[in-house]
Amino acid sequence: MASSSHVQELLSLRVPPIAIGTFTEPPPGVERYTAEAVPSGCSFWAIAQSGLTFYTVPEDHLCAVGSYTHSMTPSAAAPLDLQNTVEFMVENGYLKEEDVPTIPTLSTSPNVVAYGPVGADAFEPDVVMICADPSRAMLLFEACVRAGAGDPSAALLGRPSCGAVPQAANTNRSAFSLGCIGNRTYTGLADAELYISVPGRSWEAVAEAVGEIVDSNASMEAHYRGTLVAEDE
Repeated sequence: MASSSHVQELLSLRVPPIAIGTFTEPPPGVERYTAEAVPSGCSFWAIAQSGLTFYTVPEDHLCAVGSYTHSMTPSAAAPLDLQNTVEFMVENGYLKEEDVPTIPTLSTSPNVVAYGPVGADAFEPDVVMICADPSRAMLLFEACVRAGAGDPSAALLGRPSCGAVPQAANTNRSAFSLGCIGNRTYTGLADAELYISVPGRSWEAVAEAVGEIVDSNASMEAHYRGTLVAEDE
């Protein structure tokens, strides 16, 4: 079985793939997040990328948009509720009100959302989230298609980035997220990186396919470069 660390090495990923799981009860052996509050749900992605495994509850999620995509009751501590957040975004020209119904949301409302590196195997993920540059994301997506977890015409999401979680979880198909400005601000996602969300139930098959896809692309690159040399002769 291919490991997540092997996938990270093969694709030269800056940070490891992370698992995101939704539950009615905390996963056994996983501790609750008890550090300081964070401004967005996607901030938990960066914490998981650093190697920590933990679970959160709805009141830990201070972002109204993130609570909306995860079908959770917004935290009372959130600085703005969903309506005020949307109004603020509309006033600033960032969003139109008619955009809101098009944002993916989880089909069920979780009591708990857990995060951690996939390699920790601490819980069963609904989604595996990977950040990569476009060339590596292309290889990973080819592996998703090979493993039956992606369609050639994949969903390409803009704002909000957290919509990539329900998109993959609800459809059992991988999706791309270009990384909204909020996510990039709170997570440190590099300008040259984007996200690809993989259905958790398909991750092992996708990880197995990555090596084959990397090898086949290396062979094709060698072939293409050979044709360039032949043309120059």
